[in-house]
Amino acid sequence: MSRLPPGPVAPVAGLRERKKQRTREALIGAAFDLFARKGFEATTVEEIAEAVEVSPRTFFRYFATKEDVVLSSVEEQVRAMHAAFAARPADEPVLTAMRHAMVGVARAAEQGEAGWDPARFACLHELVQASPALAARSMEHSTAKLDALAEQVAARMGVDEAADPRPRLVAVAVMCTVPAAILAWSPKEPGTPVSALADRALRLLEEGLNYPAAGRA
Repeated sequence: MSRLPPGPVAPVAGLRERKKQRTREALIGAAFDLFARKGFEATTVEEIAEAVEVSPRTFFRYFATKEDVVLSSVEEQVRAMHAAFAARPADEPVLTAMRHAMVGVARAAEQGEAGWDPARFACLHELVQASPALAARSMEHSTAKLDALAEQVAARMGVDEAADPRPRLVAVAVMCTVPAAILAWSPKEPGTPVSALADRALRLLEEGLNYPAAGRA
């Protein structure tokens, strides 16, 4: 069984870089604490900076907007998913490998394993669920990674991504359909973990979507 790649871990760096990484992490932590208590819209950049005892100017050295704080966590999850996908057995079918990778990362985040913060993961999901604008930004951020995912899928299939349209089709289906399905199902099933919703969506993709018409014998 392949080992699940770790969550967000800062690389070894010099003293100055480590200090910058600590400040960045402190800003993210303070932002999510405030988002959880006050909501995304009601939280200001000034409040986030004050919680870390830095100036708003310092905040903007790390993030262009408070939306980017949320997207930084989305980026961590996307990177972890790519790493987990690459670590799956080489003979595993594409969507099966993708399901194990995505669901594994989500479950690790929910359970606080491999360096993930479960409270932050839960807050991120709630924020995206509550804010259509943030959901759209999150979707845009994920779909921006389509090229990299399509290349990974092509490598697993042993085909040329430039000549074969299937890898990109898989990447589009996964990066667009799965988040959209989770957003649609979550309000109807508030107690269901994100990992379970992702697993269901990916299993449906594995089975295929060309369902028979009701009038067909």
